[in-house]
Amino acid sequence: MSTLTAADDTRAPTLSVPFADCWITEPAQAAAQDVLASGWVTTGKESQAFESEFAAHVGADHAVAVSSCTVGIELALRSLRLPAGAPVLTSTMTFCGAVHAIQHAGLRPVLVDVDEVTGMPTPATVARAAGTCEEKPAGLVLVHWAGDPLDVAALAGAAGLPTDRVVEDAAHGLGSHWRGAPVGSGSAVCFSFYATKNLPIGEGGMVTSDDPDRVAWMRRARLHGMSQDAWRRYLPGGSWRYDVAESGLKANMSDVQAAIGRAQLRALPDWQQRRAVLAARYDDNLRGVPGVQLPHRPEPGAGRHAWHLYAIQVGGGARDDLARQLAERGVGTSVHFIPVHHFSHFAGLVPPGGLPGADSLFERLLSLPLYPRLTTAQVDHVATAVVDVIEGALR
Repeated sequence: MSTLTAADDTRAPTLSVPFADCWITEPAQAAAQDVLASGWVTTGKESQAFESEFAAHVGADHAVAVSSCTVGIELALRSLRLPAGAPVLTSTMTFCGAVHAIQHAGLRPVLVDVDEVTGMPTPATVARAAGTCEEKPAGLVLVHWAGDPLDVAALAGAAGLPTDRVVEDAAHGLGSHWRGAPVGSGSAVCFSFYATKNLPIGEGGMVTSDDPDRVAWMRRARLHGMSQDAWRRYLPGGSWRYDVAESGLKANMSDVQAAIGRAQLRALPDWQQRRAVLAARYDDNLRGVPGVQLPHRPEPGAGRHAWHLYAIQVGGGARDDLARQLAERGVGTSVHFIPVHHFSHFAGLVPPGGLPGADSLFERLLSLPLYPRLTTAQVDHVATAVVDVIEGALR
């Protein structure tokens, strides 16, 4: 069974609490074994079924299974047919792969600063970044950071773009909602199934869309631009003939991954509920602790957090010392993210006036362990360690 129950919290807590946990359920392992025994392991009927089931889960019209969220962003951008070198706005508080995807699509990334509380762009920071471009921005890549949903329409408007020019990076966003709609029902929304994500497969991604023409193009482009994939060519009555009308990528998902994903998807509602319970437990433990700011979440009625990350802010320059002392107590932590412009490869993208919101936020960020198999006793242990270290520093 993949569902956690109250009995799980009777387990004795360990003093070692890793930052992440990749839980591949027994049904998912069995599904992978079935594919391995089937004689067909690459893109085929399991991938097709996963696309349909995932699209239904997030309320999307279509879904395209791909090898990673990063390549999904690239494909979504390529499908817009933007001019080579056109400027595309994106948050500097993101994973480097999202900015690589813009570059690999032949486009020019323009970094956007973030709000120090939410960790995400605002209409003002988007408009400011757009104003630095010599020509009007052609696209916008937005990350639902930590699982906190963005107001995509408002940010697109600030960039002077229609919403179909927005590519949503929902690597953290599976399970989040905005104004009653799940993240995933937009024009191009890219999800990750990396080992640490809310739906872990190990690797893989999905692009959901309401645009059938873009979907048809991405299906071809993920397999070298071929007009027909191997599964359909090798079906009884299939033809070996196919065309390649334009350049594509090797970016498809295997049926082994898809079978795991289908089984994991059935467990996801319980996992999401569990994440919310654990996040509330952290809230109860850490609320009011001097120098600790709890994660931002949508206003009541505006949206629902996916709780991919529980990212606190620690003031007074204490973040690094806190991370070190937690590690000494067996508690794993991480930082999401090192702002992109802090990497030497992207240093030339810093605009005039810099990116002060991201710089300030980065010095305070610390992500605590959060995953379905974490027990409430372990959450209490982590929170107690945070409080002990911070109170010790104040004494």
